[in-house]
Amino acid sequence: MELLDRYLQAVRKHLPWQRQNDIIAELRANLESQLEEKQEQLGRPLTPTEGEEWIRNLGSPVQMAGHYLPQQYLIGPAIYPLYLYILRLVSMWAIIVYTVVSTVTMVLSSNATAEAVAQAAGRLPFILIQIAAWVTAVFAAIEYFAVRYPEKCPPIAAYYAKWSPKDLPPLETLAASGKKRRTYAQAVAEVIFGFVLLGWLLAVPKHPFLMFGPGAAILHASPFRLAPVWWTFYWWIVGLNALELAWKSIDLVRGAWQQPDRYRHIVVKFFGLIPVFLVATLPGHAYVLLRHPDLDWGRYGETLESINHGVHMVSLLIFAIGSLQLLWDVGKMVYQGYRDRSVVR
Repeated sequence: MELLDRYLQAVRKHLPWQRQNDIIAELRANLESQLEEKQEQLGRPLTPTEGEEWIRNLGSPVQMAGHYLPQQYLIGPAIYPLYLYILRLVSMWAIIVYTVVSTVTMVLSSNATAEAVAQAAGRLPFILIQIAAWVTAVFAAIEYFAVRYPEKCPPIAAYYAKWSPKDLPPLETLAASGKKRRTYAQAVAEVIFGFVLLGWLLAVPKHPFLMFGPGAAILHASPFRLAPVWWTFYWWIVGLNALELAWKSIDLVRGAWQQPDRYRHIVVKFFGLIPVFLVATLPGHAYVLLRHPDLDWGRYGETLESINHGVHMVSLLIFAIGSLQLLWDVGKMVYQGYRDRSVVR
C-alpha cells in the first residue's frame, strides 16, 4: 500500500536516527497486520477513500513518532516531536549564520589566524546552549498552559488533527543497495564542514599559508610567480563550493537530506570541469611566470618550460578523467530513468 509507505516515511523523519530502522520495521509489521484484519472483515481491499480514512485515524506522523520517543516530563509527547524539529532547525541556522558572520568578519578584518578561529569555535557551544534554553523554555511554557488551562488553551494535539494523508510527501528514492541512508547528523556535519571549507577558501588570498603552508614563503622568495589563470581557477572553486553548500542547506531545511539527488551530482561535476578546461586550454601553457623574465630567463627558462609542460599534461589528464566520469554518470542516469519508465508502463 503506497499510502502506508508514504506515512511510514514521514514518521521516520521524526524518530531518533539511531533507532529509525528498528522502530519503522516494528511499526510496519503492526500496521500491516491491522490492515489485513480490516480487509478480512470487509472481505475486500480498502478503497482509496477508505485507505485515507484509515491512515488519518492513525494520527499524524508527528503524533505516531511521539509514541516511540522517551517519556518526557518537561515537554509532553503531544508537542515533543515538534519541539525536536524546531530545536534542530533553529540550531542548524544558528550554526550557519554564526559561521558565515564569523568568517566574513575575520576575512574583512584580516584576522583569520588559528587563534581567532579557535576562539570563534569556542564561542559556538555557548551560543547553542543559550538557543536550546530559549526554545525549551518556550515549549515548556506552552505545555504548562495547555495542561493547566485547557479551557483557555485548546489541547495541543488538536493541532495535529487537521492533518490529511493527502499532504504526505511522495516516496523518496531509496539509497543504493548496500549503502546506509545518510542520517540527520551526517547531513548537518556536511553543511557545517562546507561553511568551514568555504571560509578557509575565502581566507586563502590574504593568508596563503593556509593552503601552501611553509611553501607560501618559499614561493614568495622564489623567482617564479603564479599566472593570473589561477585566480580564475580559484574563484570557480569558491563558486562551486558555495553552490553545493547552498544546495545541501536547502535540502536540510526541507528535510530531504536522505534523498539522493542525481541531478545535483551531475551539475556540480559538469561545472567542476569548466575551471580544469580553462587551465588545460590556456594559450601558451603559461601557468607559472618569472618575476623578472629579462634577468632570470637564461638561468630559469628551461626549468620554467618544464614546470609549465608538466602542469599542462596533468591538467589534460584530469580533464580527460573527469569527462569520462561525467559521461559515465550521465549514461547511468539516463539508463536508470529508462528502467524506471519501463517499470511504470
